[in-house]
Amino acid sequence: MAEIRVGIGGWNFPPWRGRFYPAGLPHARELEYASRQLTSIEINGTFYRHQSPASFAAWAAATPDHFVFAVKAHRAATHGKDLAAAGPAIDRFLHSGLAELGTKLGPILWQFPHTRKFEAAAAEGFLEQLPAFLDGRALQHAVEARHPSFADPAWISMLRRRGIVRVIVDSDKHALYGDRTGSFCYLRLQRNAEAGPDFYAADALDSWVSRVTAWAGGEAVTDLPLIDPDHAPKRGSADCFVYFISGEKAFAPLAAQAFQGHLQ
Repeated sequence: MAEIRVGIGGWNFPPWRGRFYPAGLPHARELEYASRQLTSIEINGTFYRHQSPASFAAWAAATPDHFVFAVKAHRAATHGKDLAAAGPAIDRFLHSGLAELGTKLGPILWQFPHTRKFEAAAAEGFLEQLPAFLDGRALQHAVEARHPSFADPAWISMLRRRGIVRVIVDSDKHALYGDRTGSFCYLRLQRNAEAGPDFYAADALDSWVSRVTAWAGGEAVTDLPLIDPDHAPKRGSADCFVYFISGEKAFAPLAAQAFQGHLQ
């Protein structure tokens, strides 16, 4: 079975203190603590501003050897008027210090704004500018396209040709599709809830455990609709990155821990 990594978005969130973080834990040690309770974290601060190489190096040093970060790309690369002209912004982001994470650099998340509609030429131009390597290290790219117009087989085909992963999102705001387009899976589960079993939407967490276990084991998942059902991907084990994001965010770490418990 491939590896399943479970985590949260970011680590500095005051409502987690006393709920996920022990009371009295110094704020400077929150990453150290979170990285020993979970197996991955999606760095979100990189979306809003470029970080320094020293920051990336410090984050790598604070986490265990087996830990992996996902990194959310800067919005300058994904929110510009012309996606096909994003090359300089992509390059600036990738060379802002990501290489300092070393072996702890996992997938890079490219999130389009919810208002961006699918335009084939622009989308193709953007994907063509995502490099395969950074300082000799192979990169793993995942794209979250949130506008309903991206539910188009042409978009799925573009991603598959390049091995770029389509992010699977479980949210009350978006349609859920299970198309896999690359060698790994990237999930953002956004229905965290205080009242839900295991701090997630009722009857949902066990289903996600089953799906992720199937993908990691090379089995098919048949209970999710597909954007491109005529070209379902071949079976094959896939590393899975599962992040509990948004919803009632205060309970995201607890939902992530519950998910890990179900896996075990």
